[in-house]
Amino acid sequence: MKEITILSGKGGAGKTSVTAAIASLVNNAVFCDNDVDAADLHLVFNPKIKEEHDFSSGKKAVIDAKKCSACGLCIEKCRFDAIHVNDEGIPEINHFQCEGCRLCERICPEQAITSVQYNNNKWFVSDTRFGLLVHARMKAGEENSGRLVTEIRGKARQIAEESAADFVINDGPPGIGCPVIASVTGTDKVLLVTEPSLSGLHDAGRLLKLVESFRIPVFAVINKYDINPEITAQTARFFEEKAIPLIGKIPFDTRLVDAMVAGKSVVEFAPGTELATEFVTICEKLGIFQDIRNE
Repeated sequence: MKEITILSGKGGAGKTSVTAAIASLVNNAVFCDNDVDAADLHLVFNPKIKEEHDFSSGKKAVIDAKKCSACGLCIEKCRFDAIHVNDEGIPEINHFQCEGCRLCERICPEQAITSVQYNNNKWFVSDTRFGLLVHARMKAGEENSGRLVTEIRGKARQIAEESAADFVINDGPPGIGCPVIASVTGTDKVLLVTEPSLSGLHDAGRLLKLVESFRIPVFAVINKYDINPEITAQTARFFEEKAIPLIGKIPFDTRLVDAMVAGKSVVEFAPGTELATEFVTICEKLGIFQDIRNE
């Protein structure tokens, strides 16, 4: 079983569209949406949930209004400005700002503050037309997204091993933070999706520095390559200098958007077109293409 993680270095580069297209061309695979903070692969996969699990992102402070004397010590000492006085004159916690450090709990003279486990997030195992999908939903402002990525990746690998799947395909998060590190660790290949812009090139460079530290093979795709030929050429030279195989150049095509609106991959939406054929080439060069159309 091989694991492939699709990353972009920045948001909006098109990695989810690429992941969906790959899903149409690979057989016997398990899929995992690692972008737990803003998951969107389910919009194309249309999953039917089989399993639902809680995920604890950490602890949050809670004030017992009956015990609180409104002395204001917790407000004074909170370094995250997470405690404010409500209309009744009692301090209350803003859970979006609370970092769960437990300082307020330790210093409260009335012992009116406790820390409780926050189970405000979910992860799922779902059936889809492409195969099983492991995905998650985090509420705004929640923490420990890297740990959640590790948890759902572990589940995806477990499913793949138990079902003798050939591949695990991860749709990774943008950037280079903890969720990306959790997505890269232990994967067999990284497919880097970028776009011909200075920010795209800059962020691809940052991502490569991260991935290189893990000594994982990297392959690259330039999405919307024809909107800026100069930056595309500059990006191609950058990959050549870094010995990164450039295995695909996807043109700007509104059918990619139309496919998303229709809840389909572009391979499903526009089969047999040059655009769909480009994804076949990408999969062949990644070593994962299986012509399931003839099965």
